[in-house]
Amino acid sequence: MDAAAAASERWWKAAVVYQIYPRSFMDSDGDGVGDLRGVTARLDHLQALGIDVIWLCPHFDSPGADNGYDIRDYRKVLAAFGTMADFDAMLTAMTARGMRLIIDLVVNHTSDEHAWFRQSRRAKADPRRDFYIWRDGKDGGAPNNWPAIFGGSAWTLDDASGQYYLHLFTPQQPDLNWDNRQVRQEVYDLMRFWLDKGVSGFRMDVIAFISKPPGLPDLAPDQLAHPERAYACGPRLHAFLQEMNREVLRLYDGMTVGEAFGVSPEQSQQLTDERRGELDMAFDFALVDLEPSQWTLPQFKAIIGRQDRLAGVHGWNAAFLGNHDQPRAVSHFGDDDPAWRMASAKTLATVLLTLRGTPFIYQGEEIAMANAPFDSIEDFDDVWAKTLWREQVQSGRQSAEAVLERLRRTGRDNARTPMQWSATPNGGFSTGKPWLRVNPDYAHVNVEAQARDEGSVLAHYRRLIALRRAEPALVYGAFEDIDPSHPDLFVYTRRLPNKAFLIAANFSRRAQTYVPPPGATPTTVALSSAASAPSAAPPICLEGWRSVIFEIRA
Repeated sequence: MDAAAAASERWWKAAVVYQIYPRSFMDSDGDGVGDLRGVTARLDHLQALGIDVIWLCPHFDSPGADNGYDIRDYRKVLAAFGTMADFDAMLTAMTARGMRLIIDLVVNHTSDEHAWFRQSRRAKADPRRDFYIWRDGKDGGAPNNWPAIFGGSAWTLDDASGQYYLHLFTPQQPDLNWDNRQVRQEVYDLMRFWLDKGVSGFRMDVIAFISKPPGLPDLAPDQLAHPERAYACGPRLHAFLQEMNREVLRLYDGMTVGEAFGVSPEQSQQLTDERRGELDMAFDFALVDLEPSQWTLPQFKAIIGRQDRLAGVHGWNAAFLGNHDQPRAVSHFGDDDPAWRMASAKTLATVLLTLRGTPFIYQGEEIAMANAPFDSIEDFDDVWAKTLWREQVQSGRQSAEAVLERLRRTGRDNARTPMQWSATPNGGFSTGKPWLRVNPDYAHVNVEAQARDEGSVLAHYRRLIALRRAEPALVYGAFEDIDPSHPDLFVYTRRLPNKAFLIAANFSRRAQTYVPPPGATPTTVALSSAASAPSAAPPICLEGWRSVIFEIRA
């Protein structure tokens, strides 16, 4: 048996996580913006789904240059989301339902309206100056050739001092100087603030960027196409994370998951090796970086297999098919044609909930929410979409329709359209005008309708989560892809010494027949994505986009 099956048991490995983008989840007061009271009002839905942990995207005070990832005050709730009393009430309600909460830790950068930065830019001699990365210009321009992730230079000139400050994202998001120990102590203090409130851990935003290379050298020409790879995993990253563990994290029974943007699979494995004392899990983006409509199933399976091998016995993966920065999973990896949408969403769910790793469900995946039919650039809110439009269309490099088509397939706003709760106006999200247009398919794709339907995607998610909770082999069992080259079927096993499963998922519209190899012969059907389960006797017959979990002999 693969040694991975002997991985140490931790509560967060057996958990199922649900990601909430609060601006789009539920609006309680009719102002068109989701809020914390709205989250509290919908916790029964998450409890019925079987969720153990909620990941709440940034709820902190922010000017909103990047929808909350530019934080003005780490200890204050954004007014549009409510108050600290609302946060405390929400956390109490989650705890009462047996659910834990993790929140975003956004500490590579702050808002340029944060008190630290306002002090930093007052004068070169200000004690807070070294909280950020300031440099003199070079040859009449920026200190180096670094590009910002959202476009343009990563440097902005401060007219008052004549120096530039570094921002790897927007100019409103200046990077903190983690080489300054006082900065790190401030970060650890704010982490303790939220952990002492009862939060159970953090999703760490672009955490691999916090260590900058000495001297901040120019990027080589071949690095400019993917600067995130050059910005990730600086020389002191591991030391910083280990210090964070010693001083804060190991004192609490929490969980951490890092956003491994720009990080190679091998580097990610280092971050999550439990012997090193850094992160519990990391989001590896290799899978979601596959280009929509251009990926193949063997590519998909190869990435999952590599992630599992690298995790090994001392690591653990975060399994996910979408988040607030990605297109909708059913549009990306499934088939969002109305005839196949629900079947493909169920099969994606089957795979997500049976991989070796903690599954993260993004809000709306449980009802097969899909990409939105955006008509024009005015429909988009995302800073990345607007930057792309400015750089490509307004400059004349690409046609408007070409950029719109790209944004419809890959734009981040696809994941940020409001949650579809019912067939009532605005999908039951708000009684006011939503901040972002609701996908018009809410009339027939919504929680209320699926909650009454035992054949729905929502019902399938509930059954999958219950099965995973009941069967340790689906959490800790060794993973083996038994036919990695098959173009349409993903067939794999999960094994512990006393229990084993075979999962067969058809990623095509065509019916498929498959004969499992010796040692993986099904005995009974544990769960099927369709009402009529196929026979456990070989060969396995799968209709289009159907998936089945079989018990096999251990």
